[in-house]
Amino acid sequence: MPVGTNEDALDACLAALDASTPAGTRVWLADDAQAGPRGLAIIQRWLQATRLQAAHTRRSRPLGEAAHLAQALHACGETDVAVLAEDARPTPGWLQQLRNCLLHDARSVTATPWCNAGETAAWPRIGEITPLAYAPARLAEACTEVPPDYPALPAAVAHAVLLRGHARVAAGGVDATSFQSWYAALIDLSLRMAGLGGRNVLCDSAFVLRDAESAPQPGDLDALAVRWPRWHAALADCLMHDPLQPQRQRLQQHLDTRQRLPPQPDLFATSP
Repeated sequence: MPVGTNEDALDACLAALDASTPAGTRVWLADDAQAGPRGLAIIQRWLQATRLQAAHTRRSRPLGEAAHLAQALHACGETDVAVLAEDARPTPGWLQQLRNCLLHDARSVTATPWCNAGETAAWPRIGEITPLAYAPARLAEACTEVPPDYPALPAAVAHAVLLRGHARVAAGGVDATSFQSWYAALIDLSLRMAGLGGRNVLCDSAFVLRDAESAPQPGDLDALAVRWPRWHAALADCLMHDPLQPQRQRLQQHLDTRQRLPPQPDLFATSP
């Protein structure tokens, strides 16, 4: 997880990460000289209390978002790695569901969960940022109760993504020379992995919350357009026609149905 400058978002992310991830999971807080004194205090307090096997590294000078993540992922070798945005809030079971998604199909090289600010993976509406009133545990429960489809995405999305390690290495890793932001570098990486026969998929059994979308740095979109001239048209087509609308509707219908049920329906059941 890259460390950002927003201390409140960092605090909320670490709390959600600790509550929603199995104890003992390895977590790397990779700090590109971003956290200030309060942020460092939040991290140290969290490290002392977390159930996770966590570590924090901090550079003395910033490399830049894409370059820093390129270094971190390179250090992980061919291990499958989840990258979580510094201001995201994962819901219970998120990581295991992403793992199940990759295990379902050996061709899947990236798994991206639903997000209320997830662009093509946004829920309840594609391409929109929607504040949600549902409790995180309720969202997670609903996602796992609906049988997953693991449909294809045009590319991975930066709120949270599990990357298949050997596919990432085979594709050459993150290109930190051509791109400044993780947002654009991830799109490029996932398109290169897909070009080698992989699939970028939506893990529709997991949900990660966020208040805002990621954004490219100046020049990133131009670099994407030069390398992938069909990318913008494919993205526009996805946003216009929303091929994942059936999956969005299923999750919404399931939540609506569960909302109408009494808290303990067995107590109100009538005898035959």
